[in-house]
Amino acid sequence: MGHSEIGVTLNTYTHLGLEDATDELKRMEDLENARKELDKTSGRKTVTQKMFRVV
Repeated sequence: MGHSEIGVTLNTYTHLGLEDATDELKRMEDLENARKELDKTSGRKTVTQKMFRVV
């Protein structure tokens, strides 16, 4: 943004609080639960990071 320090940019353009972070984590948890439920009903296996390895 052209500010001399990143803190100026962050303080000017971001306004997140603990409640915002808590709400977002809850939405992510709900999404994960919905994916698991969909996988159960569709017979698909859940893809996780543990299934991949770096070669």
